[in-house]
Amino acid sequence: MSHFLSRRQFLVGSTLGAGAITLTGCDLLDQNDDIANVLRSAESLTMKAQRLLQGDDALAREYGEADISPSFRVNGTSAPDSEHYNILAEGKFKDWKLKVDGLVERPVELSLEQLKRLPARTQITRHDCVEGWSAIGKWTGVPLANILMLTGLKSNARYVVFHCADELEKTLDGSGVYYESIDLVDAVHPQTILAYGMNDQPLSIGHGAPLRLRVERQLGYKQAKYLMRIELVDSFSSLWGGSGGFWEDRGYEWYAGI
Repeated sequence: MSHFLSRRQFLVGSTLGAGAITLTGCDLLDQNDDIANVLRSAESLTMKAQRLLQGDDALAREYGEADISPSFRVNGTSAPDSEHYNILAEGKFKDWKLKVDGLVERPVELSLEQLKRLPARTQITRHDCVEGWSAIGKWTGVPLANILMLTGLKSNARYVVFHCADELEKTLDGSGVYYESIDLVDAVHPQTILAYGMNDQPLSIGHGAPLRLRVERQLGYKQAKYLMRIELVDSFSSLWGGSGGFWEDRGYEWYAGI
């Protein structure tokens, strides 16, 4: 943890310019706050135990080219139900920009071409879906840590929130818009990347174009697709259900470590 703190201090002070709960369990959570509290406590214990045993920098297994799956199912939605996203897709995302704001020193907006000019990482890893299937894919993108160094973090930043173009449920209060979050330990992990390429091809719409999160030490529902904005926050209190993610607000575990 001391190594993580030193990296976090670097991010803050940087002056660089450039298994989930089943549906039955969800119902149970709604009915019994005591059970919900016990499950959240167990989740926190699992996270701490995993990080204590493996270390903050432990890598998920990486594979060779020959291991890449011949087919890779689309997880979640195959395309966002968003008029704004459809317009961006029709223009091949030339007008798309990733906004990074919140508790950062230097908010930025980055085009896809600007992201591609930043140092990249390629990794071949296994995607494990909560629905029970797995597939191995090759991902290329920008390490999230590089983006955080670019913007700098304010001292009270604790979590990275990923706002997406998905509108899984049409609601007036915005709770149907997909979002996810991770803490700073996973954010600065070397395998946590913002991927724009898959299997040596531009990311397809079904797999999250133009940009998706890959946080390889967690289950598939944490791998947010169709990224539009990254926000640094100190808590989840202002985010819809307050649990840190679209599915988490509906009963899934926030920490989905594997």
